[in-house]
Amino acid sequence: MTSNQRPHVICHMTASVDGRIKTRRWKTLDADSHYERVHGELKGDAWMCGRVTMQGYADSAAPLSAPIPDDGPLDRVDHVARRDAPGYAVALDARGRLDWRARNEIEGDHVVVVLTDSVPDAHLRALRAGGQSYLFAGDREVDFRVAVTKLRTLFGIERLLVEGGGHINGSMLKAGVIDELSLLLAPAVDGLSGTPAVFDFAGTEDDSMGGRRRLDLTECERLSGGVVWLRYRITPVDPPAQT
Repeated sequence: MTSNQRPHVICHMTASVDGRIKTRRWKTLDADSHYERVHGELKGDAWMCGRVTMQGYADSAAPLSAPIPDDGPLDRVDHVARRDAPGYAVALDARGRLDWRARNEIEGDHVVVVLTDSVPDAHLRALRAGGQSYLFAGDREVDFRVAVTKLRTLFGIERLLVEGGGHINGSMLKAGVIDELSLLLAPAVDGLSGTPAVFDFAGTEDDSMGGRRRLDLTECERLSGGVVWLRYRITPVDPPAQT
């Protein structure tokens, strides 16, 4: 997969100095004071979050105005409800647990749901009735290489901001589809063992990305409140030559 087959992907996060991302419990600063401003400066065509974050948006949705008809089985075919949106809000929902009802946009950004083949037909009917777009990427777990490629080909998305949790970020890093890290480093220490980090994934020491991804610092800016904005270009590390 070449870079022109998928969007340029930027992982945009706020973290404590020990790399943790549970910002709401840091009482000594406003950890989100710069986040949305920097989000705008990154100029993404779309932004992507996981099910937990998107749950709040779905919970505030208005109900559908009419019952959803059961018109028989549905093929696992991508559904594009809108191609010309000014922006896209991409929700990762592998099992189809989010009930979007009539909400098909978030602050003007059209909702696109990334699903797997395991979702029930009733969920697909609900998304169609609600005006959301959806695409399939994987059998039961999201294949991020497939997902980002489809976001480019189906919606023309060229610049995607990933603002997920550590598991999503880590999975995308392992898949080789994150090109850049935008990190707001906050002057706070979390310190609690097991707290989610910027990048998290299960595995052994051999699975570490430390020897597989190179981070080159491209920008460093000191912001108010002791926050530092760091930007890194992420590239794969060439494997050692065979002898």
